[in-house]
Amino acid sequence: MAAPSKKLAESLEVLKTLQKEGGVAIRSVDLSRVHRERLLKGGFLRMVMKGWYIPAHPGEPGGESTIWYASFWGFCAVYLRERFGDAWSLSAEQSLLLHTGNRTVPGQLLVRTPKGGNKVITLLHGSSVLDVRAAMPKPEETVELDGLRLYSPCAALVFSAPGFFRQFATEARAALAMVQEASDLLRPLLEGGHSTIAGRLAGALRNIGRRSMAEEIVTTMQAAGYTIRLEDPFDTTATTLLTRRDISPQVNRMRLMWESMREPIATCFPAAPGRPKQPQDYLAEVEDIYPTDAYHSLSIEGYRVSAELIEQVRSGHWNPDGNDGDR
Repeated sequence: MAAPSKKLAESLEVLKTLQKEGGVAIRSVDLSRVHRERLLKGGFLRMVMKGWYIPAHPGEPGGESTIWYASFWGFCAVYLRERFGDAWSLSAEQSLLLHTGNRTVPGQLLVRTPKGGNKVITLLHGSSVLDVRAAMPKPEETVELDGLRLYSPCAALVFSAPGFFRQFATEARAALAMVQEASDLLRPLLEGGHSTIAGRLAGALRNIGRRSMAEEIVTTMQAAGYTIRLEDPFDTTATTLLTRRDISPQVNRMRLMWESMREPIATCFPAAPGRPKQPQDYLAEVEDIYPTDAYHSLSIEGYRVSAELIEQVRSGHWNPDGNDGDR
């Protein structure tokens, strides 16, 4: 009969293969019952909901949420595709956040799908998914990013609620800076007869310095017979110049964050401590906090089973409870 350590190593081999194939979300059907129970007992799997799991760190403290937040978007991409196929998309507002690099895990992820049951699916650490029965955006208004089905940036700007521009001003401005031509916005505006939205987007473009694009939207909509009233949806005026030359919208987002946060944060910094009076004590403190810093840094990347870990477990020498190196 194989030793328990060799049995666990076999299960870790299976988990490693699933991770290599992109397995952020592990379904019950992906593992045999024996492997699943063995990995759960060893702390290498964590149940998100019945039938769905994520790889976990066996030494993660109780209540620690880092691995879940690192896995959230990958898990949702797999879970939503399994449930709804291609017939789903995230909301326009969530699409803009992701397009501009804001990957903050929401308390509740809103999903639009014709197959929706208007019910809440509870996930880990207070997060949840709400699948709303709603029409899908048109195919030309949909893009995929890291397995997530989103509104395209221009369609998301058209269909986002007015409050988004005030609540997420940084992301809204960074998304507006992604627009290359006024025609990209005019197409959905004209097709839907969205005169009020046209006035809001024109006002938003003027706010970030894109006056010629704003004027083109106004004159084109007026030529089509619509009455346009300009409305600036932002509470403040942008002072940072947002250029079209930047390859990534994250660049503009970082510039806007720097503009809004630099001064408030600078006032919170304590005075520089200067050189430590006892260098050896300082270096000892650095050594003490190194494992904690390393753990959190690695957890951000998501926990992955390594070949070295599998061999160590297989040998029977793996002892995280009694060996500092294993822990």
